[in-house]
Amino acid sequence: MNKCIASKSCNQRSRPLSDESQPNLIELTADIVSAYVQKNALPVAGLPDLIANVNLALAQIRNPAASEQEAQKPAVNPKRSVFPDYIVSLEDGKKYKSLKRHLHTAHDMSPEEYREKWGLPKDYPMVAPNYSAARSALAKSLGLGKKTTSVSRKKAATKRKAKV
Repeated sequence: MNKCIASKSCNQRSRPLSDESQPNLIELTADIVSAYVQKNALPVAGLPDLIANVNLALAQIRNPAASEQEAQKPAVNPKRSVFPDYIVSLEDGKKYKSLKRHLHTAHDMSPEEYREKWGLPKDYPMVAPNYSAARSALAKSLGLGKKTTSVSRKKAATKRKAKV
């Protein structure tokens, strides 16, 4: 990967960096902050935040593995993610009635992978409780999920024979 920086030492021209000649993170931070302050008005109270943000950004670029580990924190506390009308995704912190489709389309995960990633129990719901109850009531009102009895099977069979 060819990296370039602009600094006073190279007369404002870009120069490629090899792994051996990479400048110190503090030097890079100082160069970037000084260039920003020269071109932009910044209150004195904002300078420490600017320095910290630039330093953090450069550190994440240099060590991407550290930023990936930080990304493994859930967006919300898992204990506070299940509500009667919605479930909050630990991946992005958004509210959903059903997580299964969201996990598959947005994060390419199965519910099992999601539970494993966040250390959730196997019975952790993927659907909001009220939504599940409403769907269950609808299915029951339509007569779905009922087993046919042997008597009703015999009646249906005799009706079919009688029509033929």
